Amino acid sequence: MEVYDSVLDLIGNTPIVRLPRLGKGLKPNLYAKLEMFNPGNSVKDRIGITMIQAAEKKGLLKKGGTIVEPTSGNTGTGLAIAACILGYKCVFVMPDKVSQEKISLLKAYGAEVVTTPTAVARESPESYYSVSDRLTRELGAFQPNQYFNPENPRTHFETTGPEIWRQMDGKVDAFVAGVGTGGTISGVGGYLKQQNPNVHIVGADPEGSIYTEARARPYKVEGIGEDFIPGTFDGTVITDWVTVSDRDSFETARRVTREEGILIGGSGGTAMWAALQMAKRMDEGQNIVVLLPDTGRGYLSKLYNDAWMRENGFLDRLSISARVRDLVARPDRELPVLITVPADKTVREAIDLLHHYGISQLPVTRLGVGNGNGLGPFTDVHSMIGSIQERNLLERVFRDPSLVDAKVESIMDPPFPLVDVAEEVERVVPALLANNSAVLVEEGGQPVGLITRSDLLEFVAHGKVR
Repeated sequence: MEVYDSVLDLIGNTPIVRLPRLGKGLKPNLYAKLEMFNPGNSVKDRIGITMIQAAEKKGLLKKGGTIVEPTSGNTGTGLAIAACILGYKCVFVMPDKVSQEKISLLKAYGAEVVTTPTAVARESPESYYSVSDRLTRELGAFQPNQYFNPENPRTHFETTGPEIWRQMDGKVDAFVAGVGTGGTISGVGGYLKQQNPNVHIVGADPEGSIYTEARARPYKVEGIGEDFIPGTFDGTVITDWVTVSDRDSFETARRVTREEGILIGGSGGTAMWAALQMAKRMDEGQNIVVLLPDTGRGYLSKLYNDAWMRENGFLDRLSISARVRDLVARPDRELPVLITVPADKTVREAIDLLHHYGISQLPVTRLGVGNGNGLGPFTDVHSMIGSIQERNLLERVFRDPSLVDAKVESIMDPPFPLVDVAEEVERVVPALLANNSAVLVEEGGQPVGLITRSDLLEFVAHGKVR
């Protein structure tokens, strides 16, 4: 029989997957280490069991004893699962900003949960560190103390790091992770740099954390960032820092879920946003591995709840309940789906097309592509090498009227940004607000339409929003 003795044997050896949709248009390749495949659905399962086993060997924890730990949830889950199997009681102290799902989950494993105020100094007797210390003394308990326990980074040096190196066949150019206790990035980063000193180790830090800001201040992302420097953090390992806002963290987490089908938490969104920023600085064909620490199931009442997002100022625009496909395939459209102009046509001919169809912009195709009247056929989106935009065209022709007889390729603007038909309509908004008059829609690498600001306004006006 192919069976395991307990769920503890399922910890580690989590998969790595490609992220082709998030990585579209980026020079490097983007990969994710999926730590939610651990039995407790987070990377913290790895250190839960190793910290307990090390304490048992040292005689610090005896059968039937009690474990007390300050946690934002995931370490508590890892400890609670191990405690269920090994026969220990657990008391977890959590800041009150954690989701109710996390509290309920720990109680489901039989643990006792104590919540403390988030916005208090670490030295305050009400902080979750101080309360944990007090309960440890009063109960005669063992506190694993993930913030100073050397088993934390050692576990990742001995397991997570080697897994990544093996799974990527040693082809890792950058590793990105959120930084909380610092154990994960210190252990993994230390191992990877031992194999290749040139690998970038990128720390993703929330705005308000002391790792990248002079003073700590409150933030909403859970599980990462600190208001002090833990003993498990080795800053010499990190080569790059990226500071990430709550908004970018949550919006990126939602994007990962909707585009890649991977349900992740806010800290995963922080790491992914940092990875996307890092990708802009890297070369073609290089490999970025981002660690996604947990599942988004513990955040359904928060970052995946539109009402909570709006209440906290993270979702201040209309959420449009449609895909780009719905906008392109509008039955009330009177124009052809896509009108273009070949690069070898004259500016005068391009102007005639604009006037004939009553439009303000045209994609420009490669020489010889298109039939001259502005309509296909096209081989792929790479046929689109530029654009004609009425405002810029007017400025150039008004200053130099002789340009009307020039070739389109001599005065064209850059190509329109690409958007896939399967993406949500709300993903189009930032591109149209970023000084682009239109976006080019593709399906399977084929150009299938153009969306303008006017199209989007008309779409919203016709009640296609929720």
